[in-house]
Amino acid sequence: MSWWWLGAIGSSLHKIESGDIPSKYHNVALVVGVTGISGNSLADILQLSTIPGGRWKVYGVGRRRQPEWQFHHNHVQYIQCNMVDPEDCQAKLSHLSDVTHIFYVGWVTKPTEQESSDENGKMLRNVLNAVIPNAPNLKHICLQTGQKYALPCLDSSAEIQHEPQFVEEFPREDITDSYYAMEDILDEEVQKKEKLTWSVHRPAVMFGFSPYSTRNIVGSLCVYATICKHEGQPLRFPGNQAAWDGYSEAGDADLVAEQQIWASLDNKGKKQAFNCSNGDLFKWKDLWKVLAEEFEVKFLEFEEESNSLEEMMREKGPVWDEIVQEKDLLPTKLEEVGTWWYVDSILRSSEAVLDSNNISRGMEKSRNYGFGGSRETAESFRFWIEHTRRYKIIP
Repeated sequence: MSWWWLGAIGSSLHKIESGDIPSKYHNVALVVGVTGISGNSLADILQLSTIPGGRWKVYGVGRRRQPEWQFHHNHVQYIQCNMVDPEDCQAKLSHLSDVTHIFYVGWVTKPTEQESSDENGKMLRNVLNAVIPNAPNLKHICLQTGQKYALPCLDSSAEIQHEPQFVEEFPREDITDSYYAMEDILDEEVQKKEKLTWSVHRPAVMFGFSPYSTRNIVGSLCVYATICKHEGQPLRFPGNQAAWDGYSEAGDADLVAEQQIWASLDNKGKKQAFNCSNGDLFKWKDLWKVLAEEFEVKFLEFEEESNSLEEMMREKGPVWDEIVQEKDLLPTKLEEVGTWWYVDSILRSSEAVLDSNNISRGMEKSRNYGFGGSRETAESFRFWIEHTRRYKIIP
């Protein structure tokens, strides 16, 4: 059976032994955004000896200092870099002449879509301008954007011309969208090097691990459930009826990483855009039961008059500090590990976004081109909860 078809939960957990380090690497990855959800999974999976082409050498780029919870095996060469600053990019990245593949999974969130578009576009261009001219063996660039490519941006007042269908060739809207800008920049920059190929990956809402991510729904829900247990409160659903009863989909972080690695190595995956999701649909009311079980808190059915998670967690900073000290957890602040606005944006979405007739973007193109990976979403959810425990972010 092909490596790409294994579909195992937690493929990044396979133990990396020091004796597995090769004397020579055939592939060298630059993972930009390595402290994020996708970056974590990429950094781990790329170092497995079982991966096609053998174990990779990995450079990891992040905007902040290397966190305590990352790279327990210490085989990733971490580079702290301010990617908004072109001079810092040149100083930190231009000497990486052995890079063969770039996995760009970095992202910053800004108050408006225009600001997000400008900032993320600038970061991507600065990185590519520093690496492409100085890496003679560079073969492929993977760019991760997301499902918002097929949805209107949240702060746009423009009239939407197309019913969302979530297929890769979905026509663009006449709006500002940071993903449009990033994909255009990628297309422009790869033209500067002969035979340099690319792929674009658009995952669904991701289930994974990263206390640094601004879009970590699993980690945020874990923190919320931990606080509920500590205070003896039931687990109230902070979303709307559409999210509770409607169909949703997710993308396991390891699966997303595997698809990117596949596209970087398989000719069928080059010069293509791919959606990425687990391959099944779920309802949040079912995962809410899983969350309640995992944290041993009382499960509540949907309540019409519910506060947003951001409102519920507004004054809980001291409570979290108490939990961290009492349970001897890795020192974190509530604002670091809880991205309440993002959870609310998912669980309080409009019915149109969550309509089962529109949401199924599917993995048809990915499978047709040769990548058949999948995940069972409930098991993925449980796995990443346990992974968050393993790193002592939650008790």
